[in-house]
Amino acid sequence: GKQHPEQVTKHCVGWPSLLSSLQSGILSVALPKSSYAAMSKAIFDQIEAAVKSKGAELVKMGGAVFQLVISDAGEDGKFCIDLKNGSGATKRGEGDRPDVTITMADADFVAMSEGKLDGMQAFMSGKLKISGNMMLAQKLGPILESAR
Repeated sequence: GKQHPEQVTKHCVGWPSLLSSLQSGILSVALPKSSYAAMSKAIFDQIEAAVKSKGAELVKMGGAVFQLVISDAGEDGKFCIDLKNGSGATKRGEGDRPDVTITMADADFVAMSEGKLDGMQAFMSGKLKISGNMMLAQKLGPILESAR
């Protein structure tokens, strides 16, 4: 009966990865939408800070008013970035007359702002919806990068 302990340890090796995948699955299901939206909120904070500190530079890059809509974050998921006037401004909620509105899910927005998801790919695969001037949407990636 010497083989027995060895079999048991082999059996246990798969557990940690299984547990962690279960955990991440449970977390995303169990979290209410409001606290789940905090991920995009953190990026909104970063963008806000970036526009405050280097707005004029971002206005040169953007030259437009961007409306972001995080589709699964409710009212908290609306964020307007004015990179058209003066040294830029940000506004929680909906802007007056955005040049382009970009709609995506929280997780995809986070992935895009971390550079893990390419904006063009996201658009092609339907993860990213654009209304208004499509060319402007391409500028959002670099703007998000400089806000990091």
